[in-house]
Amino acid sequence: MPLEQLPLVALQARKAFQTGRSKPIDFRVQQLKNLQRFITEKQKDITDALKKDLHKSENGTLLYELLGLEGEINMAIANLSVWMAPRPVAKNLLTISDEVYIQPEPLGVVLIIGAWNYPITVTLQPLVGAIAAGNAVVVKPSEVSCHTAKVLELLPLYLDPVKLELASLLSEMYPELLKQRFDHIFYTGNSMVGKLVMEAAARHLTPVTLELGGKNPCYIDKDCDLEIACRRITWGKYINCGQTCISPDYILCEPSIQDKVVEEIRKSIKEFYTDDPKTFIDYGRIINQRHFKRIIALFEGSTVAIGGENDESQCYIAPTVLRDVTPESKVMQEEIFGPVLPIVPIKGVNEAIQFINEREKPLALYVFSSSNKVIKQMISETSSGALLANDCLIHYTISDLPFGGVGNSGMGCYHGKSTFDQLSHLRSCLIKRLGMEQLNGMRYPPHTAEKLRLARLLLLKQVSLGRVRHLVQATTLIMLAAFVVQRFLR
Repeated sequence: MPLEQLPLVALQARKAFQTGRSKPIDFRVQQLKNLQRFITEKQKDITDALKKDLHKSENGTLLYELLGLEGEINMAIANLSVWMAPRPVAKNLLTISDEVYIQPEPLGVVLIIGAWNYPITVTLQPLVGAIAAGNAVVVKPSEVSCHTAKVLELLPLYLDPVKLELASLLSEMYPELLKQRFDHIFYTGNSMVGKLVMEAAARHLTPVTLELGGKNPCYIDKDCDLEIACRRITWGKYINCGQTCISPDYILCEPSIQDKVVEEIRKSIKEFYTDDPKTFIDYGRIINQRHFKRIIALFEGSTVAIGGENDESQCYIAPTVLRDVTPESKVMQEEIFGPVLPIVPIKGVNEAIQFINEREKPLALYVFSSSNKVIKQMISETSSGALLANDCLIHYTISDLPFGGVGNSGMGCYHGKSTFDQLSHLRSCLIKRLGMEQLNGMRYPPHTAEKLRLARLLLLKQVSLGRVRHLVQATTLIMLAAFVVQRFLR
């Protein structure tokens, strides 16, 4: 896309939104069905592209890229009428006869900037919520996963052009795109670019959702089942060759179990990826040589316990474990985003918590323990986007769990209804009749002690319509039961 055309992208999307065509529920549902049709009809193109970009297998792509996306679309279609409906709220006595509710409404034009590690799901899942919320959308796929970006360029053939403008551009064009005014920017990527996005958005007071990452800790308690724990950690770490924003970044465990942890991870690597991961269909590759060199450089000064083999010509790095890693090690200074798992020895859960809290808040925190006390302590004394006990990554599959970071790992959240709410304006509405003016007298001057007493009564007493409704229903049932009993006794 020529640089001079970038201002037209946002302008055309805004003009399309102002026609109002994107707001009716029938239009939104049809667009979601069209998106589902895109996934179905272009499935072969998608799997081929991801094979070229990240060496993902066909079944791996279907499992980790498309299955959850289809679930999000189905959920949005099934629940959209409920999500769009007015949401009544509790009233006070002053507004008891008024209509008071929250009305979700579209924000306007949403910019979605995708990422390269899961280039379909992290680009199209926010799009599902943006469409469901009634917005016009500008989609910017990652140019790093270039083959998948080419497939995404076919989206306008399926989605109404008033709904979506696709901005295919190189990274050096980012600043010009971000100069345009949007009503929300949804960015998935690293914190460095996230800061640039937020800075650009601030010029227009545009709200942002930043899905970032960080170094996700994984604490292993010495009393847990190490075989199962290490099996689940191995899966969570090396899926997509470690290029997952919520993968365990490093392990914290006591020195007494470090050898056992290494051995169990070694067994799981062999089970999942055979003795030769390089030739195994389900083991991926690093996205490009720049990231390959960055990851290899992180080995410096650390002891390789497992793996370490690599091939720059194929961007291949074997599943790797580093042992006896110190906090000062090079590998502990940045998010790894690759198949390298450092083990940092600590003395116990209290030191693990201190270690975690001395660093930026992570996107995910993992704790493996048979002790509910240890798990609850980790929950209460740390902060992270999400916390999982005795598993990895699996929270991403639950649409009712908001997915997002905190602090340096991001802001805002999505998945399911959370995406709809995130990309809607939740408008407060109150509709009052022009009668019953005497009740309003207490708010008009002069302000007397008697008016203040009345105001205290009317404003501080909350009324829950749900409770009133249940009370009326219960009273009705009691009266009906009494009537039946009386008739029976006769």
